[in-house]
Amino acid sequence: MMKAALVESFKEDPQYKDFAAPKPTDTQVLINVKAASVNQLVKAKAAGTHYSSHVQPPIIPGVDGVGQLDNGQMVYFMATDPVYGTLAEQTLTDSRAMIPVPEYADPAVVAASVNPAMSSWMAIKERVGDIQGKTVLVLGATGHAGSLAVAVSKYLGAKQVIALGRNQTKLAALDSDVQIPLTMDAAFKTAIAKIADSVDVVLDYLWGDVSQNVMMPLLTARADHSQALTWVEIGSITGSDLVLPAAALRSTNLTLLGSGQGGIATKTFLKDLPELINLIAKGHFNVAVDVRPLANVQEDWQAKTDKRLVFEP
Repeated sequence: MMKAALVESFKEDPQYKDFAAPKPTDTQVLINVKAASVNQLVKAKAAGTHYSSHVQPPIIPGVDGVGQLDNGQMVYFMATDPVYGTLAEQTLTDSRAMIPVPEYADPAVVAASVNPAMSSWMAIKERVGDIQGKTVLVLGATGHAGSLAVAVSKYLGAKQVIALGRNQTKLAALDSDVQIPLTMDAAFKTAIAKIADSVDVVLDYLWGDVSQNVMMPLLTARADHSQALTWVEIGSITGSDLVLPAAALRSTNLTLLGSGQGGIATKTFLKDLPELINLIAKGHFNVAVDVRPLANVQEDWQAKTDKRLVFEP
């Protein structure tokens, strides 16, 4: 037996309980977990509301983390077993779904930073392609993933990065070229009109009505409607649906893409992640972490924190 954060019902938060220790098959590797983070994806899967939630409880939540192999090697890994997630003393992963982590890296920082940094890293590398010399607009730039998307876009060669977000204090602190508060008032519409002609790529972490109220003014304000605009839907924090008039697709050069679990093959993630993990280990694209013991998972599951919540067994 081992200790784990156990979901016994999708209607209840995980509880710290005993659970059968995992037994690897021929294609699996046993991981001694050192740190695992909790993000919106983890919470949605633990609540059974994410589109990839197919297994009924009891399950251990958690999608990725940092752990140690029996030979002492530290690795970043993705949870590949439907029952054994990462919020446990031990878990399983496919032997191909792990990447070495430098010994000098902080396991909690790597566990917290890879997932939010990966969202823009993979979206740009595998869905958009080369952004050298282009202008990238990050919609939802004051969240963990959105703020890292600003830094990732600059690192990967964006000429200009425009940040849109609601938290004006965090917005002002970002290393973006332009900051536009998501106020949805007359000043906001004027600001969108001013930058409309320059935007080539949108990395969207919000979706829903908020994205709709950015997309349509942006498209209609462009002097040349045939100018290409690639809109990548990454997150849906403010809504799962967006109403898009048919004329918006016919009268503009808009390309809509999605980037997320299922849309990009696991082998592609594993090809692109070593470079990102090494950068994170060296201090690039780090998020601030709030580290707590796994034993406190039930009381801390809904903790209010501006940092990325990380549990350590």
